[in-house]
Amino acid sequence: MDEQKFREYITSSGRMLLAGKSAKNNEDLVKQVEKFETVLHTKNPGSPFVNIKGKEKVLKKDIIEAAIFCAKYSQDFRDNKSDVDVHVFKGSNVFKKKGMKAGTFGVKKFDLVKVKKSDILRL
Repeated sequence: MDEQKFREYITSSGRMLLAGKSAKNNEDLVKQVEKFETVLHTKNPGSPFVNIKGKEKVLKKDIIEAAIFCAKYSQDFRDNKSDVDVHVFKGSNVFKKKGMKAGTFGVKKFDLVKVKKSDILRL
């Protein structure tokens, strides 16, 4: 799959992040996620799914940077210009039920990262 169609970002530790640009693009992004990889999405609808690529252990700072990246491109931040809650989960916890619209997925279990407005503005 051509990764160029996703928004890309490299964390300060060198990890590749991929993010969807639309509902259809999020659909394609989630399809290429490996079960062991880390994925992020805002608590509220309307954000990119962000995939931290690779098998290596994901550092806390990578998760924080990915959460800020996710929040920056979310409708929640665009509309409210305030702190954003981001869910963090493994690819194995994502599911799609028949009838869910494009770009919409369910998640079995997740952690929560609170992203501060000041951190989003710095990215």
